[in-house]
Amino acid sequence: MFQRILVPVDGSAPSMHALTVAIGMARAFAGRLRLVHVLEDAAYLAGYDPTGAAAGELFRATRDSGTRILAEALETARRAGVDADTVFVDQLGERLPESVAKAAREWPADLVVVGTHGRRGLSRLMLGSGAEDIIRQAPVPVLVARETSAA
Repeated sequence: MFQRILVPVDGSAPSMHALTVAIGMARAFAGRLRLVHVLEDAAYLAGYDPTGAAAGELFRATRDSGTRILAEALETARRAGVDADTVFVDQLGERLPESVAKAAREWPADLVVVGTHGRRGLSRLMLGSGAEDIIRQAPVPVLVARETSAA
């Protein structure tokens, strides 16, 4: 049924929970995982620096962090006996939902498993919902995994 499962990972507890759910599904369906980390444009966090040094350090740190997150997620899948590979998306200007949808089309995935914080009210308004945006743009079914402690 679902044998090509794409999982966006960002190192957060919800994305790691989604990875656990996806591993279980891959084992049940003799499937494989593609783990995706998206480096979104964070230039606004660096502020203005005429030398560009702060922005360069920020991008280097976020790339290093993304590489580490993918390596840890891959190791988790492999320890569980699930075949997996990774994709690091570093297309500045492309947002998470578009990157996930593109990766799902190009692989091609049968399913996307995404974690959610389950935010409501003002925090959802201020921070948005990455899972909701992925659902809207994904070309395949999306399973949203929310930790029961977050409900």
